[in-house]
Amino acid sequence: MDLGASRRGVDMGPSALRVAGLHSRIKQLNYQVEDLGNISVKQPEEMPVGEKRAKYLEEIAEACKDLAEATRKSLEDGFLPLILGGDHSIAAGVASGVSAYFRKEKKQIGYIWLDAHGDMNTPDSSPSGNVHGMPLAAIMGYGAPELVDLLGFQPKIEPQNIVLVGIRDLDAQERKLVKKSGVHVFTMRDIDERGMREVMSDALKYAMDDTDGIGVSLDMDFVDPSDAPGVGTPVRGGVTYREAHLAMEMIADSDAMVSLEIVEINPVIDEHNRTALLGVELVLSGLGKKIL
Repeated sequence: MDLGASRRGVDMGPSALRVAGLHSRIKQLNYQVEDLGNISVKQPEEMPVGEKRAKYLEEIAEACKDLAEATRKSLEDGFLPLILGGDHSIAAGVASGVSAYFRKEKKQIGYIWLDAHGDMNTPDSSPSGNVHGMPLAAIMGYGAPELVDLLGFQPKIEPQNIVLVGIRDLDAQERKLVKKSGVHVFTMRDIDERGMREVMSDALKYAMDDTDGIGVSLDMDFVDPSDAPGVGTPVRGGVTYREAHLAMEMIADSDAMVSLEIVEINPVIDEHNRTALLGVELVLSGLGKKIL
């Protein structure tokens, strides 16, 4: 899906990850792997933009509902869902499906959001109207009802169990919601000053506090563009190659991950599929691949 972004191309991200050998590389870790194919998503050429403050919202919500159901079913079938994006608006569907599965057992999950951006805009605050800047707000119950009310409940995750890591680009109005919402935020300055190990240790502590697992949302713009040039919205000053691996390795060590999504890979502006190849590596680290 690239309905949530201005720049086209991230709808090819899942193909880039498959071409980079994701399926076979995961199998080498001795996991059983099933690729369930793509969720059907309408193309921008098929329809009007709709409401300018939340472009293609109806179509995005429709795809997210289908994704939520598929994610929930994969958990019911005993699998760990690995979701390939697409722009980051798909996270509203993933979080809805994972949360619904645990909610049935009266359990809650936490979320770790690895990203350059906060993705906590609403249609009222967004300067662009791009829905890929809104999913985390919707997950917490803010913004467009079409996303907020997916699968009939809100919030999907309690703010105190949501942790943002790697943040370095927030919109002016978005800052207000980030500050008042109660989420935990570790900016690039925190990583610079404290190091990734200490930051991720705290992030995992907050996300796992009184929860029964954590969802992980990996936006590839979390990584600096020097290592991940092919992303939807690159921002200089991101985490290094090794810092990104350490973050995923520590998530694997926690043994708490219940879902993983990887988003915003744009092969159109990539260099020889570098970003997807790195994405595959980071997924493997999150699934437990070790150096030794």
